[in-house]
Amino acid sequence: MSICPKNKSSKARRDSRRANWKMTAPALVKCSHCGELMMPHRVCKACGYYDKKSIVEVQ
Repeated sequence: MSICPKNKSSKARRDSRRANWKMTAPALVKCSHCGELMMPHRVCKACGYYDKKSIVEVQ
């Protein structure tokens, strides 16, 4: 059994396979407490709140 490919893959086939590698911007929502942009379903880094409850003390 060989690891090497049997036939050469063309540039078009190779590049079309890599066409879905693009970066996406992270989804951001406003914090319900302070209004700062944050990632959804995570504690806000600015105020330490999640789901209108204080989770982490922030200086």
